[in-house]
Amino acid sequence: MNTILVTKAQSRNFWSKGAKTPILLSIFFLLFSIITFSQEKPKDSTKVNALDEVLVSAIRINSKTPISFSNLDKKEIAFRNLGQDIPILMNYLPSVVTTTDAGNGVGYTGIRVRGSDATRVNVTINGIPYNDSESQGTFWVNMPDFASSTESLQLQRGVGTSTNGAGAFGASLNVLTDSYAKEGSGEISNSFGSFNTRKHTVKFSTGLINDKFEIAGRLSNIASDGFINRASSDLKSYFLQGTYVGETTLIKALAFGGIQQTYQAWYGLEDAEKLRNDRTFNVAGMYFDDQGNMKFYDNETDNYQQDHYQLHWNERWNENWSTNLAFHYTKGKGYFEQYKEDEDFADYGLNPISLGGETIDVTDLIRRRWLDNDFYGTTFSLNYKKEKVDFILGGGANKYEGAHFGEIIWAEYASQSEIRDRYYDDFSNKTDVNVFAKLNYDLTTKWRLFGDIQYRNVGFKANGQDTGIVNDTFNFINPKAGITFTLNQKNNFYFSYAKAQREPNRNDYENGNPRPEKLDDLELGWRYAKENVKLNVNSYLMLYKDQLVLTGQLNDVGAPIRTNVGESYRFGLEVDLSLQLSERWNIRPNFTLSENKNLDFVNDATLENLGKTTIAFSPSIIGGNILAFKPIQNVQIAWLSKFVGEQYLNNIDSKESKLPNYFVNDFNITYELNSNSIFKSIIFTGLVNNFLDKKYVSNGADYGGGFIYYYPQAGINFLAGLTLKF
Repeated sequence: MNTILVTKAQSRNFWSKGAKTPILLSIFFLLFSIITFSQEKPKDSTKVNALDEVLVSAIRINSKTPISFSNLDKKEIAFRNLGQDIPILMNYLPSVVTTTDAGNGVGYTGIRVRGSDATRVNVTINGIPYNDSESQGTFWVNMPDFASSTESLQLQRGVGTSTNGAGAFGASLNVLTDSYAKEGSGEISNSFGSFNTRKHTVKFSTGLINDKFEIAGRLSNIASDGFINRASSDLKSYFLQGTYVGETTLIKALAFGGIQQTYQAWYGLEDAEKLRNDRTFNVAGMYFDDQGNMKFYDNETDNYQQDHYQLHWNERWNENWSTNLAFHYTKGKGYFEQYKEDEDFADYGLNPISLGGETIDVTDLIRRRWLDNDFYGTTFSLNYKKEKVDFILGGGANKYEGAHFGEIIWAEYASQSEIRDRYYDDFSNKTDVNVFAKLNYDLTTKWRLFGDIQYRNVGFKANGQDTGIVNDTFNFINPKAGITFTLNQKNNFYFSYAKAQREPNRNDYENGNPRPEKLDDLELGWRYAKENVKLNVNSYLMLYKDQLVLTGQLNDVGAPIRTNVGESYRFGLEVDLSLQLSERWNIRPNFTLSENKNLDFVNDATLENLGKTTIAFSPSIIGGNILAFKPIQNVQIAWLSKFVGEQYLNNIDSKESKLPNYFVNDFNITYELNSNSIFKSIIFTGLVNNFLDKKYVSNGADYGGGFIYYYPQAGINFLAGLTLKF
């Protein structure tokens, strides 16, 4: 057994040294607030509703900022919120590609933006980091039906503006949870569909009691058999929020989380023959009995619970100054269970045994691989606005502690093992401290300057069988700058430069001595807006040094394997249009054209320098469109289309390892019936996914030597829902 590398005393020393500045600033804000809280507040007419947005204002942007972004609000989410995960609901945003292991948008889902996978998309919830500290991935399956508690979200493409958590190398996504309600309300929502998919949601709000306090909450249950065999999901979640509203004060306490059990489907479909003839085959849990019969273990499942706690204090001191101070804690614990054949005793610390004169040193067994982790810290922001100046000082200090251990719960031959023995017992420790300052300054009525600089300190220590002993510290300084020119009320143009740097993740350390990545991102864009037309045109050049690109392979827990490449780039054009054709018709097309290349790429298998090759999982064409029609009041019909160009599963331009392009169409209809009886409104929702029954693959894995795995997605399938509001 490995010993624990990081002692509690060492951890405390590292934490106190790295986090000193943000913690002192947080304490200063707290003391300043306590001292002045009882003083007379400014008597302005500002509504505290605006303070809700302070939770994310330090990291969000608007059309005057020289950065490419898209917003998705509660109303837009509600049209298709029938149980599928947040990445699937974002599928029609520019430069976005989504995939799902189970094939129908429930369970494990993933997102890529500009070809960058989920480990490179920074995600925050109310300004607090959500990406897993070690893998840097985002697991929405741990927060099922979170869309039902989302007020709005903003996707910033490229490096974006400085935020908390891991550096954004493809995009950053910040989510704002439900605002408070002035009046009491209730909501019951149920939906059913293909593959025995169902969602049940109950929400409530007390409204503002004495114009000061509100309590709101949600309970949800989502279940599905999945399109892929045995790729079932049983997902439960909750959301509870208490709010205090003062004249210039907003205090929120939140508790939310979920518990999930999903049958594993992360390996994909194992060969092209099965892709043609048995698209739903799932290799997970497969084994052979003593007679050579193929069987499947019935509990090859992932089991995990994650609980989040947040406390936010927003204060508007006067018409110029506002602050936000937040504290958070996340507890996660769970395991995935596997049936394994012919495992070597030595890999589990077991001794060979003698049985009937025969030495036995292999066994079939069932194992559980556990994670038990804690994540906690603080974030803060100070905002000053006056005439030409908008200044933000923000940051955070966060710590992660993770235990990794494995147990054998059954073995054909148990050797000397005892119940609850751990065949490995590892620990990891990560600290993340950042401080940033942002300035928007109006030089004239037409010219606006943007400046942003961030300092980030990261410490990572681990002692794992997979990682080896790790003790790394990183110091990153990430400057950003840009300028916006407003030609008139309809047109503005912008240019920006941003630098980003980020540390390797835990899986990268499994494969050697990874280097941190560096990115220089240049953006040039034009925004046109009038009453019925909104057009965004953005070009980007992203220059990488030591980019950790996906190799196409997965490790033994289904996580993507990455490797450093020397120099690489992404060069593209994004166009996003919203056109109100009439009172009844609206069309919103978007497309991205891009070139994504490695320079002087060396094939690890042959050590051959292949020169310029295409970066894996980076389609050169991505397109989407929403055509919406309102034939009568309270009815909306939408036709949603998505095109994703062909993409390689590796970095060597192998034709055998290329996913073909696909064009998928969905049909969505909603009808809201207003009522004066018990219910304020009754909403009927219908969704036909892939109504042209396209057989397509959205993801894959390439292990070399022709061993290619595919992730087929469902053909035509249905979801229908009924929501009662009262």
